[in-house]
Amino acid sequence: MESRIDIKANPIGAKAIKHLASAGMSIMDKFPATTRELVALRVSQINGCAFCVDMHTKDAAHAGETALRLNLVAVWREAPVFTEAERAALELAEQGTRVADAAGGVPDDVWANAAKHYTEDELCALVAAIAVLNALNRVNVITQTPAGDYRPGQYA
Repeated sequence: MESRIDIKANPIGAKAIKHLASAGMSIMDKFPATTRELVALRVSQINGCAFCVDMHTKDAAHAGETALRLNLVAVWREAPVFTEAERAALELAEQGTRVADAAGGVPDDVWANAAKHYTEDELCALVAAIAVLNALNRVNVITQTPAGDYRPGQYA
Protein backbone atom coordinates (compact mmCIF):
# COMPACT_ATOMS: atom_id res chain seq x y z
CA MET A 1 0.00 0.00 0.00
CA GLU A 2 1.19 3.48 -0.78
CA SER A 3 0.14 6.50 1.25
CA ARG A 4 -2.24 8.90 -0.47
CA ILE A 5 -0.31 11.85 0.90
CA ASP A 6 2.63 12.33 3.21
CA ILE A 7 0.76 14.47 5.68
CA LYS A 8 3.89 15.02 7.77
CA ALA A 9 5.66 16.56 4.76
CA ASN A 10 2.94 19.16 4.21
CA PRO A 11 3.23 22.30 6.40
CA ILE A 12 -0.46 22.29 7.35
CA GLY A 13 -0.56 18.53 7.92
CA ALA A 14 2.69 18.56 9.87
CA LYS A 15 1.38 21.29 12.17
CA ALA A 16 -1.83 19.40 12.84
CA ILE A 17 0.00 16.11 13.52
CA LYS A 18 2.50 17.93 15.76
CA HIS A 19 -0.32 19.28 17.92
CA LEU A 20 -2.14 15.94 18.08
CA ALA A 21 1.06 14.14 19.00
CA SER A 22 1.87 16.80 21.60
CA ALA A 23 -1.55 16.35 23.17
CA GLY A 24 -0.95 12.62 23.34
CA MET A 25 2.53 12.97 24.81
CA SER A 26 1.31 15.36 27.52
CA ILE A 27 -0.73 12.60 29.16
CA MET A 28 1.46 9.57 28.54
CA ASP A 29 2.70 9.29 32.12
CA LYS A 30 -0.67 9.85 33.80
CA PHE A 31 -1.78 6.21 33.84
CA PRO A 32 0.09 2.88 33.64
CA ALA A 33 2.19 2.36 30.48
CA THR A 34 0.88 -1.17 30.03
CA THR A 35 -2.71 0.05 30.12
CA ARG A 36 -1.85 2.87 27.74
CA GLU A 37 -0.44 0.49 25.12
CA LEU A 38 -3.31 -2.00 25.49
CA VAL A 39 -5.84 0.81 25.04
CA ALA A 40 -3.93 2.24 22.07
CA LEU A 41 -3.80 -1.16 20.44
CA ARG A 42 -7.49 -1.86 20.97
CA VAL A 43 -8.62 1.54 19.68
CA SER A 44 -6.41 1.10 16.63
CA GLN A 45 -7.77 -2.40 15.99
CA ILE A 46 -11.35 -1.14 16.10
CA ASN A 47 -10.55 1.71 13.71
CA GLY A 48 -8.62 -0.52 11.34
CA CYS A 49 -5.48 1.60 11.59
CA ALA A 50 -2.72 -0.73 10.42
CA PHE A 51 0.03 1.81 11.08
CA CYS A 52 -1.04 2.30 14.70
CA VAL A 53 -1.61 -1.42 15.33
CA ASP A 54 1.96 -1.99 14.13
CA MET A 55 3.31 0.87 16.24
CA HIS A 56 1.53 0.04 19.48
CA THR A 57 2.18 -3.69 19.22
CA LYS A 58 5.89 -3.04 18.77
CA ASP A 59 6.07 -0.37 21.49
CA ALA A 60 4.22 -2.63 23.93
CA ALA A 61 6.50 -5.59 23.19
CA HIS A 62 9.55 -3.35 23.50
CA ALA A 63 8.27 -2.22 26.92
CA GLY A 64 7.99 -5.86 28.04
CA GLU A 65 4.40 -6.75 27.20
CA THR A 66 3.95 -10.43 26.43
CA ALA A 67 3.00 -11.83 23.03
CA LEU A 68 0.15 -13.71 24.70
CA ARG A 69 -1.52 -10.57 26.02
CA LEU A 70 -0.92 -8.63 22.80
CA ASN A 71 -2.47 -11.45 20.78
CA LEU A 72 -5.53 -11.48 23.05
CA VAL A 73 -6.32 -7.75 23.14
CA ALA A 74 -8.92 -8.08 20.38
CA VAL A 75 -10.76 -10.71 22.45
CA TRP A 76 -10.02 -9.34 25.91
CA ARG A 77 -13.47 -10.23 27.28
CA GLU A 78 -12.77 -13.94 26.86
CA ALA A 79 -9.13 -13.79 27.93
CA PRO A 80 -8.33 -14.11 31.65
CA VAL A 81 -4.88 -12.50 31.25
CA PHE A 82 -6.03 -8.91 31.87
CA THR A 83 -6.56 -7.25 35.26
CA GLU A 84 -9.92 -5.79 36.24
CA ALA A 85 -8.48 -2.29 35.84
CA GLU A 86 -7.20 -3.12 32.35
CA ARG A 87 -10.60 -4.57 31.45
CA ALA A 88 -12.31 -1.38 32.62
CA ALA A 89 -9.92 0.72 30.51
CA LEU A 90 -10.41 -1.51 27.46
CA GLU A 91 -14.20 -1.30 27.83
CA LEU A 92 -14.07 2.49 28.14
CA ALA A 93 -11.77 2.63 25.10
CA GLU A 94 -14.15 0.50 23.05
CA GLN A 95 -17.23 2.45 24.07
CA GLY A 96 -15.46 5.78 23.55
CA THR A 97 -14.28 4.70 20.11
CA ARG A 98 -17.73 3.48 19.09
CA VAL A 99 -19.75 6.47 20.31
CA ALA A 100 -21.42 6.81 16.91
CA ASP A 101 -22.77 3.26 17.27
CA ALA A 102 -24.42 3.90 20.63
CA ALA A 103 -27.46 6.15 20.97
CA GLY A 104 -26.47 7.32 24.45
CA GLY A 105 -22.70 7.43 24.12
CA VAL A 106 -20.64 5.71 26.81
CA PRO A 107 -22.97 3.89 29.22
CA ASP A 108 -22.94 4.95 32.88
CA ASP A 109 -21.99 1.46 34.06
CA VAL A 110 -18.89 1.48 31.86
CA TRP A 111 -17.86 4.85 33.30
CA ALA A 112 -18.59 3.75 36.86
CA ASN A 113 -16.48 0.63 36.41
CA ALA A 114 -13.55 2.66 35.10
CA ALA A 115 -13.97 5.12 37.99
CA LYS A 116 -13.56 2.23 40.45
CA HIS A 117 -10.06 1.58 39.14
CA TYR A 118 -8.70 4.99 38.18
CA THR A 119 -8.35 8.37 39.88
CA GLU A 120 -9.95 11.47 38.41
CA ASP A 121 -6.60 12.50 36.91
CA GLU A 122 -6.12 9.05 35.40
CA LEU A 123 -9.66 9.07 33.99
CA CYS A 124 -9.07 12.46 32.39
CA ALA A 125 -5.84 11.18 30.85
CA LEU A 126 -7.55 8.00 29.68
CA VAL A 127 -10.40 9.93 28.04
CA ALA A 128 -7.93 12.30 26.37
CA ALA A 129 -5.79 9.38 25.19
CA ILE A 130 -8.81 7.65 23.65
CA ALA A 131 -9.79 10.87 21.85
CA VAL A 132 -6.26 11.55 20.55
CA LEU A 133 -5.82 7.94 19.44
CA ASN A 134 -9.08 8.07 17.53
CA ALA A 135 -7.99 11.27 15.79
CA LEU A 136 -4.58 9.87 14.85
CA ASN A 137 -6.16 6.62 13.66
CA ARG A 138 -8.46 8.55 11.38
CA VAL A 139 -5.60 10.56 9.88
CA ASN A 140 -3.70 7.35 9.11
CA VAL A 141 -6.74 5.49 7.76
CA ILE A 142 -7.82 8.40 5.54
CA THR A 143 -4.31 8.89 4.13
CA GLN A 144 -3.65 5.12 3.98
CA THR A 145 -0.41 5.33 5.94
CA PRO A 146 1.31 1.97 5.35
CA ALA A 147 2.25 -0.31 8.23
CA GLY A 148 5.26 -2.47 8.95
CA ASP A 149 8.25 -0.13 9.04
CA TYR A 150 7.74 1.37 12.51
CA ARG A 151 10.61 1.01 14.97
CA PRO A 152 9.92 1.07 18.74
CA GLY A 153 10.34 4.57 20.15
CA GLN A 154 10.51 6.14 16.68
CA TYR A 155 8.38 9.11 17.74
CA ALA A 156 9.47 9.38 21.37
